[in-house]
Amino acid sequence: MPSRSTAWAPAVLLVLGNLLAQPASAADQGPLPGPYGETLTVDDKGITLSFRDEAARLRIGGKLQLDFGAAAIRQPGFPEPFPDTVAVRRSWIESYLSLGKSLEIAFQYDFADPMRPINDAVVAWRALPDTMLSVGNMKEPFSLDQLSGDNTTVFTERSLADAFAPARNFGFAAGRNGERWTLVASVFGGNANTGIRSEGVAATTRATWAPIRTGDAVLHLGLAGSYRSLPRDAEPLQLSSRSEAFLFARQFVDTGDIRDATGVGRIGLEAAYGSGPFLVQAEYVRTQVERFGGARPLSFQGGYVQASYVLNGRGRAYALVPKYGTTYAIFEGVKVGDAQRLVNGGFGVFEVGARISAIDLDDGSVRGGIERDLTLGVNWYPDRNLRLTADYVRSRTAPSALQGGRAIDADAFIGRFQVYW
Repeated sequence: MPSRSTAWAPAVLLVLGNLLAQPASAADQGPLPGPYGETLTVDDKGITLSFRDEAARLRIGGKLQLDFGAAAIRQPGFPEPFPDTVAVRRSWIESYLSLGKSLEIAFQYDFADPMRPINDAVVAWRALPDTMLSVGNMKEPFSLDQLSGDNTTVFTERSLADAFAPARNFGFAAGRNGERWTLVASVFGGNANTGIRSEGVAATTRATWAPIRTGDAVLHLGLAGSYRSLPRDAEPLQLSSRSEAFLFARQFVDTGDIRDATGVGRIGLEAAYGSGPFLVQAEYVRTQVERFGGARPLSFQGGYVQASYVLNGRGRAYALVPKYGTTYAIFEGVKVGDAQRLVNGGFGVFEVGARISAIDLDDGSVRGGIERDLTLGVNWYPDRNLRLTADYVRSRTAPSALQGGRAIDADAFIGRFQVYW
C-alpha cells in the first residue's frame, strides 16, 4: 500500500520550497555574513552554511513528491487498482557536509517511508586523483535507471526492469574515472534500516565508457554485474513490480516467496545517446536465482527503451563523477534558465517522453507473470525547484500473478507535484 507521511513534514518542505522558488529579490539576495566569518546562502540549491575559506560547508535540502491519479482494469472481477488516489511518494530532508575538498558526508531521511526511512548515509573520501572511496548506506552500482536521482527521472516511476536493481544497501565502494570512462567495485551487506547482516553479502561492479563526448553529444555504454549470497535464515527472496505507478495497491507480476534461494546473480547492459534536447536510453537486465539442494536455477529478465525531448530548453547534462557514492555516469535533470522562470515572466520548460518496458517473472515452478508497459509522459518545470508530471501508462500482463494467472489490461493516469532543492 502507498506509504503515508507524517502530517508536518510535507508542510515544512512545501514552505521551504516556496521560499526557494521566489524571485531573485526574495531568495537570491546573496550570502549573509556571520560573526565568525561564516556565510549563509538560501537559493535553489537549498540552505548552505559556508565557513571561512570553504574549510567546511553544510547544505540542507529536501524534496516533496505528491502523487495523484486514477486507474481502471478492463477485465471484470478485479478489485479497485487505486484504493488511494492521492499519496505522498517521498518527503525527504537531506544534509551534506563537505570538509575541504576531500571529504563528503551525506544523510537523507524519508518521512514517507516508515519501513526504510534512511536512504543515503555515506562518508566519501576523495583525496586521491580520479578516485573516490565511499562507505555507508548507498546505492549499489547497478543500472543507469536506478542510479539516476529520484528528482531527475523522466517519468514518475522507473521502468519495470527496476525490480532487478539491488538499490540501497550498506557497504564499501571504490570508484575510478577518466575523461570518458568510470569503474566502480563494491561489497555490500544488507540495508541499514532492516539489518546489515540479514541479507548476505554482495559484490557489485559497474563499468561505463563514453566513446562520444563532445559538445552536447554523448554516447554512453555500460555493463554491470552483481552476485549476492543469501544465508539460510534470510527472509525469502521476492521479486515484483508495481506497474510503473506507485498508487497501485497490488503488483501484477510477483514471484511470491522463493524460500530455497541461495544466491542472486544479476547482469545489466545499458546504452544511451544524448544530443542537445534529445535523449534515448535502454537497458536489459537478466537475473538468475540459485537454489538449495541442486534444484535448477530460476532465470528472469526485463528491459526498457525510452526517449525524451526538451521542447524549449537545454538537454540533460551528462554527469561523469558524483560528489559521493556510486552514481557515476548518469544524466542529470532539466535546467530552467532565469528568463524561463515563471516568477520572472517566463513559461517554464516542457519535456515529453515515451517508454516501452517489459519484465518476465515466469520460470520453472515460479509463475510470477509477464508484463509489458507503454508509458507516455509530459513534464513541466515552471521554476528551478518545481516540477509537475503527467504520465499515461498502458499495461498488459499475461499471465499475471493474480487470480490464477488471469490476463490484465490496465490504464493508469499518474500526476505528480514535486518541489525539491
